[in-house]
Amino acid sequence: MVGRIITCEDDIAEGTEFLCRAEPRFAEVCALTGPWPLRRREDGFEALRDAIIGQQVSVAAANSIRNKVIGAGFGDPVSIAGASEEDLRACGLSRQKVRYLQALSNSGVDFEGLRAMPDEEVVAQLLPIPGIGRWTVEMYLIFALGRADVFAVDDLALAEGARLLFDLPERPKRKQFNELSAAWSPWRAVAARGLWAYYAACKDREGVAP
Repeated sequence: MVGRIITCEDDIAEGTEFLCRAEPRFAEVCALTGPWPLRRREDGFEALRDAIIGQQVSVAAANSIRNKVIGAGFGDPVSIAGASEEDLRACGLSRQKVRYLQALSNSGVDFEGLRAMPDEEVVAQLLPIPGIGRWTVEMYLIFALGRADVFAVDDLALAEGARLLFDLPERPKRKQFNELSAAWSPWRAVAARGLWAYYAACKDREGVAP
């Protein structure tokens, strides 16, 4: 089953209400941060293209490189697959990211078909592609496909947000974080938005979520 899909702010509000009842500390988060952002984007090739471009660089650098890639005519899978390494590197891409983007372009992923697949089937489809790790797939599930019950236990900002919110001695490890977040189902993707917002507020900076 695909489960609930988040499409609008009303869905975020519904999930937030559930979470505040299930865990009162989320109500404290709401009081501090205000409503949590929707942050949906269109699914498809472009979403994963941009995720690869954005790996291990700042948001500003990622936006600059993406604009150069698109401006040079390499925004779609056909043009990227047919481009030379030199042309793509001239846009600011590393040799590794050129390989990743061309692997994605040649992967033949049926992006429309992913919409009807359960979460773990989406993971199974995307994870074998070079440059696509589980975290990237989880971000795709949350923000591009709108899955309501996906959580990224390996996300450092989420782990730090949880450490601060729940007064933990250290950032929760994968097993502990899975157990902690289980109580937030079926709205774990909304809980993630809340923890990202809380982390940003605590650290007094923006854009900490990928």
